[in-house]
Amino acid sequence: MDLGFLTGTDWLHAYIIPWGGNVLGAALVLLAGRILARMACRAVGRVAARAGVEPTLARFLDNVLKVALLAVVIVAALDQLGVQTASALAVFATAGLAVGLALKDSLSDLASGVMLILLKPFKVGDTIEGAGVLGKVEAIQMADTVLLTPDNRRVTVPNSALKGGIIVNFTAMPTRRIDMVFGIGYGDDVELARRLITEVLEGDPRVLAEPAPFVKVMELGESSVNIAVRPWVPSEHFWDVHCDLHEKIKAAFDAGGVSIPFPQRDVHLRGGATAP
Repeated sequence: MDLGFLTGTDWLHAYIIPWGGNVLGAALVLLAGRILARMACRAVGRVAARAGVEPTLARFLDNVLKVALLAVVIVAALDQLGVQTASALAVFATAGLAVGLALKDSLSDLASGVMLILLKPFKVGDTIEGAGVLGKVEAIQMADTVLLTPDNRRVTVPNSALKGGIIVNFTAMPTRRIDMVFGIGYGDDVELARRLITEVLEGDPRVLAEPAPFVKVMELGESSVNIAVRPWVPSEHFWDVHCDLHEKIKAAFDAGGVSIPFPQRDVHLRGGATAP
């Protein structure tokens, strides 16, 4: 068709009306798609809430679902406009691959975050040690975990570093055992020392009666008789009891006349010829 001889009516019927219909159809697809996507995200959110899914994971799934549905709606709108969606999908796939390679570390953190939320090796408020950091968990985010150290430093640890290493959770269990060793002199009364230690343990209400504390001679050292003391306490009182027991048992030994020897060595000299 010679475009130079097209009248205004011809242009209207040949191009404007078909393209206008395609544009209107694409706009309707976008509008309906956004509404349906919003409804789908809300439905998934309600299901996740009833299933008790972690809020962080629920937000992550909501964002992923929104992006996926938006991509589907855009492709459908392009198809309505007459764009070859196969080539568009190829472009999207290539772009997605490039972005994935560029953000592989971030994606690894995201995947690790999902695993940490699902497996729950720790929760907010727990005291953990992981990736070389000891602290209280302040927040579990999709890409990283925020820890507050005992000296009040705020440390952000990538989730991949936590997931890829050993995680020690100090507050996961309701009780913990304190392991201590007290050395007494070889000339001291072992039974007296054990009785004094037991009295201190029984006098502290934070020390649990069950399991019963373990107080027995562990070894005969080079300069002392070493007594192992292993009481059980509530996890939240671990460090307070640990420090208090050392102080109280030292005071009980001093009052009872039990010595705590320091390392020493007796040297015996034999007589012999002396240099002129």
